[in-house]
Amino acid sequence: MAKRLLLVDDEPNLLRAVAACLRSEGYEVLTSRSGRDAIAILAETIPDLIISDIRMPGMDGYALVNRIRSSPRTSLVPVIFLTAKDEKADRVEGFRTGVDAYISKPFEPDELLAVIASIFNRLERTRAEVARLIGRAESAEPEPLLPSELTEAEVRVAHAVAKGLTNRSIAKEFGISVRTVENHISHILAKKGFSNRVEIARYVLESKSPSD
Repeated sequence: MAKRLLLVDDEPNLLRAVAACLRSEGYEVLTSRSGRDAIAILAETIPDLIISDIRMPGMDGYALVNRIRSSPRTSLVPVIFLTAKDEKADRVEGFRTGVDAYISKPFEPDELLAVIASIFNRLERTRAEVARLIGRAESAEPEPLLPSELTEAEVRVAHAVAKGLTNRSIAKEFGISVRTVENHISHILAKKGFSNRVEIARYVLESKSPSD
């Protein structure tokens, strides 16, 4: 699916020229001639990237980016400033508002396209790394648990015993009666041939040991 870009500039000729350049590269382009119109567009759709001028009547580029960054819907959308303002103070202010890149007019179309591609490549690498970490976490082998002859409830109680919780504390944590906790512990002792809670705790801790 083509990336959707929002282009904001009050100069109609430049707006048409840049939009045509971006569309020729396969991007879907939405255009706006003011910051306020851009906000209205953002209320309807969230683009993959925003390119905005700074000097615009009414809401300038700084105010627009402040609005973009303050909204949870759009706070992570990359923003490029495309502007004739090329003083150091302007660049600093732009980066402080949260823009991702700053291109001065006049500019070469190839420069803009390269910056856009760089931002999207960085985002894809970030997403791939996050997906890899999530996948690794989901596929990670779980900690060794107690043998399958114990029920799920008995396993939970056994782990609570290993934490040193009293029967009353276990009952409160799991929302069950003290009597039920006592029954679970009795079943664990009987199934494993243990004589006391200490042996349950030791077995749980040993089952988590890397050496197992």
